[in-house]
Amino acid sequence: MDVKSVWNKLLDEIKPQVGLANFKGWFSTVEPLEMGEGKIILSTPSAFHEGQLKTRYLDLITSTLEKISGQKIAVEFKIDPTKLSKKSKVETPEDAFDFMPQTQAPVLNQRYTLENFVVGLSNNVAFAAAQAVVQNPGVSYNPLFVYGGTGVGKTHLMLGIGNSILKNHPEYKIIYCSSETFMNDYVEAIKTQRMADLRRKYRSTNILLIDDVQFFSGREGTQEEFFHTFNELQGRNSQIVLTSDKAPNEIAKLEDRLKSRFVGGLMIDIQLPDFDTRVAILKAKCEERGEVIPEESLRLLAQSLDSNIRELEGKLIQILQTSKAQNLPLTPENIVRYLDQPRKSTQLDPKKVLISICGYFNLNLKDLSGPRRQKELVLPRHIAMYLLTEELNLTVEKVGGLLGGRDHTTVMHGRDRIKTLANTDREVQKTLIELKQRLIS
Repeated sequence: MDVKSVWNKLLDEIKPQVGLANFKGWFSTVEPLEMGEGKIILSTPSAFHEGQLKTRYLDLITSTLEKISGQKIAVEFKIDPTKLSKKSKVETPEDAFDFMPQTQAPVLNQRYTLENFVVGLSNNVAFAAAQAVVQNPGVSYNPLFVYGGTGVGKTHLMLGIGNSILKNHPEYKIIYCSSETFMNDYVEAIKTQRMADLRRKYRSTNILLIDDVQFFSGREGTQEEFFHTFNELQGRNSQIVLTSDKAPNEIAKLEDRLKSRFVGGLMIDIQLPDFDTRVAILKAKCEERGEVIPEESLRLLAQSLDSNIRELEGKLIQILQTSKAQNLPLTPENIVRYLDQPRKSTQLDPKKVLISICGYFNLNLKDLSGPRRQKELVLPRHIAMYLLTEELNLTVEKVGGLLGGRDHTTVMHGRDRIKTLANTDREVQKTLIELKQRLIS
């Protein structure tokens, strides 16, 4: 059976499971390249697209491939930006709201494991606690509450816990989501009168992983629902792991009863990585990308940046891309020259920014600036608001006009959301880096 026949059969299988909007948004631009030796190679138009397929649908793709072929087939992705073409008009199916997943398969990013978590003085206690939770989920530390500034590895540690538990207990149901997802599910359940579905979804899990619970602040209804969910899970010895950018007692407008439960398990603070840990992180990131950088160059880079892990990785990616574009070796001299180089102020055309965003997300300009509010349009639209205000210094009123006459408060909300996600979401950070590189190239 040739690769295209296998892929077409797979599409027929998964289309009813993911819904029409998700199918068109994530699978219409994927092309099978080759299959053999127990693997299939798929072409995607961008790193963002690849990341979403891995995060949301990799388990579904691999299980469907096994069903069709009768053997396990590994999935590899190859990015081909030339496949970015104008996207056909998106339809809104009745089942566009993916409230209850069709399967219980957890959506855990397989790249984040405890094995590739770089341990140092700033996080060794948290790592030890994570290992204890994996050995005795629901018993050792429940809940485990990990807090610290942005980009210090909280999400990596949480996903590492989830992936390790799933490896030991494949029968477990695991839910990982952000606090925003929980809040949105709660609001949607009220609107659609499906509270029973919401409670069945969250209260029947063996492991609940919630990121950034500080955003529960001031959300009384959400806190009420989560309080009862927490009690139900803890009463059944289901493991709960929570992350936040601050300790529970420092979260404003968080109910005392939730604070008392959050501090009732183990609370651990993760600090910014020290110099040796930063060097180790840079080495690990280079290995992930198949790059080799001299030790002295890595130490220079680690010494110049005492910030969080995301900024460290972002700077590494920029240096790697610049060195390839200019065909320069990554010697200590070139690293110093790059770090000392001031940022060039590039005059960008707002239309070029919008066209680049449309190309990256495989949209057309009419969709981006139009009135439609499908899920797949929200993130690109918010990124446009962010880049136009932050990179081009346009007023929110001007940006609103460029995006179909939107109100300035809508633009402010979109801009601020991306500011937050740029510090908490690795895929969004990668998307911003790639878009900025396109704009200045």
